[in-house]
Amino acid sequence: MCETPQGDSFSFYAKTGASANAFTSYDRTCYLFSATQKIDENLDILLGLVGKPWFTKATIAKEQGIIGQEIKMYDDSPDWRLLNALFRCLYSSHPLRDDIAGTVDSIARLTPQLLYSCTRAFYAPSNMVLSVAGKITMEQAVDACRRNGLYRKRAPHTVEWDIPAETGPIPRREARLTMPVNKPCFGVGYREPVPDSGDLKRRLLLDMLGDLVAGGLTGLYRRLYDGGLVNPEFSGDFIAVRGACAVAFTGESDTPRQVVDMLQAEIERLRREGVDPEVFTLVKNQLYGELLGEVESVEDAAEDAAAACLRGCSLADEIAALAELTVEDADALMQTALLEENRAYVQIDPQ
Repeated sequence: MCETPQGDSFSFYAKTGASANAFTSYDRTCYLFSATQKIDENLDILLGLVGKPWFTKATIAKEQGIIGQEIKMYDDSPDWRLLNALFRCLYSSHPLRDDIAGTVDSIARLTPQLLYSCTRAFYAPSNMVLSVAGKITMEQAVDACRRNGLYRKRAPHTVEWDIPAETGPIPRREARLTMPVNKPCFGVGYREPVPDSGDLKRRLLLDMLGDLVAGGLTGLYRRLYDGGLVNPEFSGDFIAVRGACAVAFTGESDTPRQVVDMLQAEIERLRREGVDPEVFTLVKNQLYGELLGEVESVEDAAEDAAAACLRGCSLADEIAALAELTVEDADALMQTALLEENRAYVQIDPQ
């Protein structure tokens, strides 16, 4: 996407003094830059590369080698392999099972025609978000869109997503593999019902769940860490994309099964006795501070505002919804979340 008939877009950014990057996650691709000058010129570079793609066999061949090396690099990452194995246990057909970058074989089959088909389908204004933050006006952003043809009349365009949420038993309860690691790595994943697009309350609570159960402020974490059962990297994470939602706890341990048993016992205790109100307040305040801190950062504000927009809300909506959460909301979620029948376990053993 960054190649043009006139050269690499990153070289154009370099001439303006801008810093640019791009990344692809499970549900979106983002192109971004930060600059202190020539903002209009940099906006033209950005909107030009996403609005006027240019693919050739030569440019594709160059990227195939680079992406192939990235794929092999991730194959050597225990954390990445662990998460991928968890998703493959929790889902039978959802794209979350597949590596974001594809495989060496799949990228070898790319052609200019295929990439043009992809950009025609997804790189349309109705499926894109431009997010700006800093010393820039709305008029500047709109003018940049007009200059680059994003406001021109075009046929109605809708992307149809055929990714139904999976229900029923998880396809696989356990997986094990070996890698050159110092000690066993493990992951416990729970498949959760996908929050409705407007259900900020449930999404935020699921995001907090890992810290409420096993975060650094909890008694469980203290017992695991003081007992030498986990290292400081042990944590809970949350992911929600179209058609999939999961909470996962990952870490390293010489006795991973013992950690999993203690984790499940703590989940059952919280279900019976409720979440500690003090821990809930601390976790909520921590997340609240993180959201406000990101708004204060120009780069984070722009990126997070775009992500929120793609989720159908705004950063202000998320901050307001978080402020209204109570420990009773967390207790109610615990009755239906982190169910053992929706749990999968993955372990990576040293070779």
